[in-house]
Amino acid sequence: MVYRLSLLSDENDFFRRELLIDSEASFLQLNDFILDSLGYRPDELTSFYVCDEDWQKEEEITRMDMGSRPDEDSLLMADTLLEDKLERRGDHLFFVFDMLSERGLFIEVEELQPGKSLETPQMILNEGKAPKQIASFEESLTRAAAISGTPFEGEDFGDESFSEDELDLEGFDIADAESLY
Repeated sequence: MVYRLSLLSDENDFFRRELLIDSEASFLQLNDFILDSLGYRPDELTSFYVCDEDWQKEEEITRMDMGSRPDEDSLLMADTLLEDKLERRGDHLFFVFDMLSERGLFIEVEELQPGKSLETPQMILNEGKAPKQIASFEESLTRAAAISGTPFEGEDFGDESFSEDELDLEGFDIADAESLY
């Protein structure tokens, strides 16, 4: 069977990719195809999350064993086939390509094509510019503030609660500080 998958980004409304991939392909093959087709470096950590219909993360599929707890199954991309986790039209995945900023792509099964097979994945739709693979520090802060709803006020952070009068340097010796290094 062949899946037609759509890839969307919450960072660029004009970005959309559609691809065809065999149901017997591994998540590692899907990972490598996505990275290559978007021009991303393959040496960054990535992972997939199987999501429910509301895009809530349920199971993580990682590229390497991340040392999960013994009571949890560790799903690896190389050992997990797409057909093991994708069963019907509308199934959702979230592909994390920037682990530090938790940025990723939303993937949805658009169509199942039974009775067909495919040796290698194929990109069939390529619209819009892909998000940068790694966000800058400033972009990460902006994204974190947008998600949390709390703006980051750089230089003003914590000023309202700081008073130099409360700073007690008595009893503090430079030798004390040097011993910390």
